[in-house]
Amino acid sequence: MPTPTLQNAFGKVLREYRLKTGYSQEGLADAAGCDRTFIGMLERGQRQPTLETLFKLSQALDVAAATLVSRTAAEWKG
Repeated sequence: MPTPTLQNAFGKVLREYRLKTGYSQEGLADAAGCDRTFIGMLERGQRQPTLETLFKLSQALDVAAATLVSRTAAEWKG
């Protein structure tokens, strides 16, 4: 199985946490102050979050930004 791109790895982690919290893409977007389509693009690995957006997402998901990053790193390296 090929190693996922960094963007795809982050998208997978973001989706997992979003689903755990029960947010729809629109709900997470509202809570984080961004557009719903942006959440979809993040989850599909089509975009990368800025550092500011990463922190807004982590606050909305009630998880440390460092946790999102470390989970992404683990997913990316397989």
